[in-house]
Amino acid sequence: MAGTNVINDYVAGAIGGCAGMAVGHPLDTVKVQMQTQNPKTAYMGLWDCIRNISHESLSKGFFRGMSWPLVSFGVMNSIFFGTYGGLLQHFSQNVPDSEQPHFQSTFCAGFLATFPTVFIATPIDVVKVTLQAQVGSQPEVPKSGSDYRVLRSKFHRGPLEASVEIVKLSGVKGIFRGFWTQLARDSPANAVYMSSYEMVAYEANEFLPSVPNPFVNFFCGGLAGVLSWIVVMPLDVVKSRMQVDTGSHVYTGFWHCAKKAYREEGWRVFYRGALAVTLRAFPVNAVTLMVYTEVLLALNNTEDVLDA
Repeated sequence: MAGTNVINDYVAGAIGGCAGMAVGHPLDTVKVQMQTQNPKTAYMGLWDCIRNISHESLSKGFFRGMSWPLVSFGVMNSIFFGTYGGLLQHFSQNVPDSEQPHFQSTFCAGFLATFPTVFIATPIDVVKVTLQAQVGSQPEVPKSGSDYRVLRSKFHRGPLEASVEIVKLSGVKGIFRGFWTQLARDSPANAVYMSSYEMVAYEANEFLPSVPNPFVNFFCGGLAGVLSWIVVMPLDVVKSRMQVDTGSHVYTGFWHCAKKAYREEGWRVFYRGALAVTLRAFPVNAVTLMVYTEVLLALNNTEDVLDA
């Protein structure tokens, strides 16, 4: 799937990333709300959470905290797909020519291409999760530092105010809180995402040649996205809780957060919000990969025409 010109991968990745973010942010807000809720005031389920958020306006509810991720997601996907395309070209020099994608190459390329994106993704996610966790909250300081449904020093009106407050409370390390957890989540997720997509899309094109490529890319991208999220769901729960905890410092680190969550809420806590994740993962990743693939194909075709 990588383009003949790596620049095309960067451009297509940016466009696909923005499209996917716009589609999936509402359910991402639901996911974060469920993952960071106080067990004493927990939602009864997915629909209870959705109903609670729906009482807010779109900008204060489902789309709260989307402005920065929307811009950054395009940049991150551009970096990811550009790096991914470059790595595939490098790996292809060491393997025999074949129409069938090489599982190890796509897996390793997806894994390694994640590294440069995490430096952008972590601070953006910290601010995004902080804002999303505050949906439905009153702008007042929580009475208890253990109330991690609204772990914050105050209610933030937007991403700039949130980021300034986080840095003021915890320094630069606060805005990068959960960096290693984010890397541990995203690297295997992207490796599974890209390798499973390439393999499923190849098989689909082999057995269903009459189905148009955009439909194949949409469906296979959605399946690959769901699979990649299921694999890393426990890490995502810990990441969300750590990144919300920038002001109260309830958690000292990854293992402290994971053990505290397990001790207080059992193993099921690590799959809280799984339905929201699945419902979000399919359309987000389906749209991202479909748009990326179609834009990449168009750019490569344009390049071939100009070179002819």
